Amino acid sequence: MLKLSLSEENYLKTIYALEEKGEPAHNQTIAQTLRNTPASVSDMLKKLTKKGLIHYEPYKPIRLTSKGRQLALSIVRKHRLWETFLVKCLGFTWEEIHPVAEQLEHIESELLISRLDEYLGYPKYDPHGDPIPSPDGKLQPIEGFPLSHAPIGVELVVVAVKNDEKDFLSYLNKINLSIGSSIVIIDKIPFDLSIEVDINNRIINLSHLVASQIIVNHESNH
Repeated sequence: MLKLSLSEENYLKTIYALEEKGEPAHNQTIAQTLRNTPASVSDMLKKLTKKGLIHYEPYKPIRLTSKGRQLALSIVRKHRLWETFLVKCLGFTWEEIHPVAEQLEHIESELLISRLDEYLGYPKYDPHGDPIPSPDGKLQPIEGFPLSHAPIGVELVVVAVKNDEKDFLSYLNKINLSIGSSIVIIDKIPFDLSIEVDINNRIINLSHLVASQIIVNHESNH
């Protein structure tokens, strides 16, 4: 497999993350995400283009090539397996794991990652509910929909969160909501689209923004 620098791996992962969210990857969005200058982003994009990892044309969304996507998925696989290990085996909470996994994802040993996957029991989802790519880059889809779109009075289970920022996850901890939590919408407020919910037999109000970041289904897919 093509050897990449840490910076090149971060760029591929960032472009993949934007594609995964359905957002176009442009110089500016990549620069904001990685906190780099637009000029340095342009230089790196040219390098990745020469290596055949991205399709890059000025003023058009940047897209991964099949080779670039394969490499990006390999990085994502390592990241999400390490996140799972940190929570399951080392007692980290889900809001603590992202920066640690970002360091561990650059370990090159495929044997280590294979053994890690086996040790964890071949998990399909990480602690945030995101699918973990298989060794050949296949992803188990998240089967669910945003809580903001759910009907009133139906018992649902939380299967994923779309936002893994520390402040958001800390808030979910505060209201005792996590992957696998049982949740029922009691009422919807037309004025601001907020909702009143029963979370594990506790009544609480959630803003539309929060509800839109929580993915639920009628049963757990984990």
